[in-house]
Amino acid sequence: MALEELVILLVEDDPVFRHIVAAFLDSRGAKVIEANDGEQGLDKFKQYAFDIVLADLSMPIMGGLDMLKKMSEINPDTPSIVISGNQVMADVVEALRLGASDYLVKPVADLFLIEHAIKQCLESNVSKEVNLEDLEELSYQELQDNLALLEQNEQAAKSVQQQLFPPSQINYLTAKVDYSLYKSDEVSAYFIDTVNVGDNHLVMYMAHFHPQDNRAAFASVLLKSFVNQKLKLYRNGTSQAIIEPYNMLSYLNERMTKSGLDICIDIVYVVVELTQYRASIAQAGNGLRCYIRNQHGLTPLALPDSLQLGILDWGHPSAQFRTLMPGEQLCIASSKPEHKQMLLDNQFHGLAYNTEIPTGGYMQVSF
Repeated sequence: MALEELVILLVEDDPVFRHIVAAFLDSRGAKVIEANDGEQGLDKFKQYAFDIVLADLSMPIMGGLDMLKKMSEINPDTPSIVISGNQVMADVVEALRLGASDYLVKPVADLFLIEHAIKQCLESNVSKEVNLEDLEELSYQELQDNLALLEQNEQAAKSVQQQLFPPSQINYLTAKVDYSLYKSDEVSAYFIDTVNVGDNHLVMYMAHFHPQDNRAAFASVLLKSFVNQKLKLYRNGTSQAIIEPYNMLSYLNERMTKSGLDICIDIVYVVVELTQYRASIAQAGNGLRCYIRNQHGLTPLALPDSLQLGILDWGHPSAQFRTLMPGEQLCIASSKPEHKQMLLDNQFHGLAYNTEIPTGGYMQVSF
């Protein structure tokens, strides 16, 4: 049968919906172990080996998001799909941050949608020839359905975007990332992100969206989601793209041009190999620059001009490699002189609303 030999953990506090889904999955050949809240689900997860987790997000005792976070700490390779009917956009963003493969909204009118999502999720983990376009279109359908909401509701857009920003200081085992981004509107036209990839690589990137309206919130979600997808494929051994800046920007341009957002992006994408401190940098657009910082100040890295992401006839990003010397930091900054000076003054405040400082900012990785 379609789901034969799969062992599925189903965590759902609504007993009627849980029994319906469990019976359907069982009829399709799966072995289903049920839990009625996040705490019980976590206990089951510790006891058995599961092929996939299906989880509600709004549950008593321990919510689905907290449960998935703890499960990821135990076994990050177990894929998950979340199903919920509450606070859809906020839950989508947080679920993507935690690495969920897909998000389905209650009521689920056709239970075969769950089966299809399970197949797509597992194929992304085991196939060496993953159909990325099909997988991504499925994973982000709920985001597409909420684009109109974000465009019309500034407060909703602000709430969604703010959940994506990391704290002002991110400490990894061998590196530290600091940043400041200043905005004068509810939604920031700039976005930053950083992630440790395995034991030997650190990724950081900064983006500037054009036009500067509520679509920037949606673009932030998509950008982070696309990067997260490549991170998952790296972890299961099917793609190295996340640590290849040139290929990563080519991929991001393809996805953004198909997103329907009609938005362009300046971006600098940096990967640092942490054993030899060799940096790979790719850039699209002209609004952001990468710098080497040392005791003498900021030295811009010379990269050829490149078109912004999101342009249909886009050519290719500009790229450079650089080995960092002891005591050097790698920085990304917008073009305003005020931002460069604040960077040199070590003014790191994270995301800040300030009408006195030009919009934009900077980020820095130090070792």
